[in-house]
Amino acid sequence: MDGNAELTMSNSTVCCSGDWTAPHIHAIEQRLPGLDWPRTDIAFDLSGVVRMDTPGAWLLCRTFAELRGAGKTVRVQGASEQATQLLEIVQARIGDIPEPPKPYVPGFLENIGIHATSQLRQYRDLLNFIGNLAVVVGQAALRPWRIRGALVVRELELAGLNALPIVGLLSFLVGVVIAYQGGVVLRDYGATLYIADIVGLATIRELGPLITAIIVAGRTGSAYTAQIGTMVVTEEVDALRSIGIPPLEMLVLPKLIALVIALPLLTVFADFMGLLGGMVMANTMLGLNPATYIGRLAEALTISSYLSGVGKAPVFAAIIATVGCFRGFQVFGSAESVGRQTTISVVESIFLVLIVDAAFSVAFSHFGI
Repeated sequence: MDGNAELTMSNSTVCCSGDWTAPHIHAIEQRLPGLDWPRTDIAFDLSGVVRMDTPGAWLLCRTFAELRGAGKTVRVQGASEQATQLLEIVQARIGDIPEPPKPYVPGFLENIGIHATSQLRQYRDLLNFIGNLAVVVGQAALRPWRIRGALVVRELELAGLNALPIVGLLSFLVGVVIAYQGGVVLRDYGATLYIADIVGLATIRELGPLITAIIVAGRTGSAYTAQIGTMVVTEEVDALRSIGIPPLEMLVLPKLIALVIALPLLTVFADFMGLLGGMVMANTMLGLNPATYIGRLAEALTISSYLSGVGKAPVFAAIIATVGCFRGFQVFGSAESVGRQTTISVVESIFLVLIVDAAFSVAFSHFGI
């Protein structure tokens, strides 16, 4: 039979016919995995094969090896002298077909080691970044004329002025919630006057700076990572280096300065809005006169309480700006990496802010502040 390669099965005999050459064996190769082979003895009848080349012989030899590997007996009959010689040559060249290599799966302890090594490498890179940034900050302090004032003002607008609505709204709502939750308890004891103490101290010392830092980390820190990461992907950072402009001096330093200035101001605004929210809720739910509320605040709050809250803000700002910019420089390859590093930036910033806030609380308690 001339033409395409054919393969038919009759009991335990497999009849091969047609042209077993490279242009015609593709269809046969696709059919082989789905065939229902006889259980033991299989005979391949090649009497109908018109032509056979090396690819055709290779396909047959591979099939013979797979069947023998499955415990079946394979014999060839009816092959021409030329086909027999070609099969012998191909069989001698390819030998037994090896099993495909299995993918390597690291064990449990090895996975721990891999992740620990990767994390330590990240810490090393972060410390190296902090060191380089400290050098740039020191140089700027010695030569302040090198600070790009226009960039600082622009970053102040983006990180500070544009963040006022969201910071004010959330702080106001937090003040409302604290006043409501505290007022429910104090009302039962006839001590509603002290709602001002609860709202004032909680907002000024902890919640004002902490909530502001978390909002800025999610809003501004992520923007820093996305901006610098996109510049890394589009090779703009490499272009800055090629023309002699240090990327840290142009991309990081203005952001750091702007955020260190903006975050304390935002904290003061958040404190005011939180106290205002507490006053509105105290007047609405508890009937506490605003004048009485403000007078009690003046007695409950001290300068040390106020400064202990606002004093955290520059530290939080430095953490957020450093982590956000560092993660931007860690971007590589594609836009997917930008999204991944942006997510990591927000999580790490908030995590570090919470740790530092807890350290401040322990220190203030130890020193009686």
